[in-house]
Amino acid sequence: MPAVAEQVTDAVTQANVKVVAEAPAMALGTVYQSLAHSTGMMYENSVNAQNQQNMLSQAASTQGVLQIYSVDTISDAISVAQIIAGNQ
Repeated sequence: MPAVAEQVTDAVTQANVKVVAEAPAMALGTVYQSLAHSTGMMYENSVNAQNQQNMLSQAASTQGVLQIYSVDTISDAISVAQIIAGNQ
């Protein structure tokens, strides 16, 4: 087996040490990135839920107002129908 220069083994060792030394920082960076993404998704979901709730509230209010306004119309229609039925 041929002898390997000391400089080559030092360079390989330093490269390996560098990778091993950076591993915890890279892992923690990945964890932080995942946390930031999850938090962003949480806020997006809460905004979407709030928008859906607002639309539901507006639809319910509209239906309530339509029912309030239609009370007189229904009673008028019933009265007219009774008058027509009485004249026949």
